[in-house]
Amino acid sequence: MICVSVVEDNYPLYCDAINEKDLGIAGLDFFGPCKYFSVDKSKNNMASFELIPYLLGSCETIDDVKKILANMNITNESFSDNLPAANLHWLMGDRSGKSIVVESTSTSLHIYDNLVNTLTNDPVFPAQVETLANFASVSPAQPKNTLVPNADINLYSRGLGTHHLPGGTDSNSRFIKASFVLAHSPKGTDEVENVTNFFHILHSVEQAKGTDEVEDNVFEFTMYSDCMNLDKGILYFTTYDNNQINAVDMNNEDLDTSDLITYELFKDQAIKFEN
Repeated sequence: MICVSVVEDNYPLYCDAINEKDLGIAGLDFFGPCKYFSVDKSKNNMASFELIPYLLGSCETIDDVKKILANMNITNESFSDNLPAANLHWLMGDRSGKSIVVESTSTSLHIYDNLVNTLTNDPVFPAQVETLANFASVSPAQPKNTLVPNADINLYSRGLGTHHLPGGTDSNSRFIKASFVLAHSPKGTDEVENVTNFFHILHSVEQAKGTDEVEDNVFEFTMYSDCMNLDKGILYFTTYDNNQINAVDMNNEDLDTSDLITYELFKDQAIKFEN
């Protein structure tokens, strides 16, 4: 597996990861609706921090994942006293293009097919998808004048077809904008172009410092963005302080080793001077 994680006691607490069989999983904050449960002896019990490595160590496809999750119970066990169970829901995909969202809420464990291939934080995934209907007319094309058809309205700017696209840092606004940009982003002709397009999608919804206050003078911001090529086992990443795209190729390491191999994620800004 190759992943972005926090390492605690030589154990990676996965944020997102892929395995060598072209399956990928990302965990996203799900603070409001998330609910884990006590151990249920009639089910396959799994702590939330075990879910990503367990599935990536057991599955090759989304169909494999669905079979395992059919009898899964995500428990409320913490990794340690200092690290309580993180409130998460998960976006999962394989090389075929199949994508699902997995959420544990007060009603049960839910598995949703994800036709928009996008996920942010709260609310629950069906509610996120439902709000897309409010923006169904958003388009990269210039709009037609259906407001007052007989009037000559000056379309004073390019991009007016996206005028009503949300631009806030709240999770649902980011979900809508990311879904739109992903749906209309061109497919590149090579790896570099595809990776470049991918980061433009993510950076279109990133949170800048000072724009999302979570408590007095404390702000949430996008610490890193990553792109994982399921076919090649390559993890690309940028960070808030370094816009350069960096990469780690899992196939350049010994895939049979039991050692944890780590690389520094947060690096200083790389600026190329032209003179």
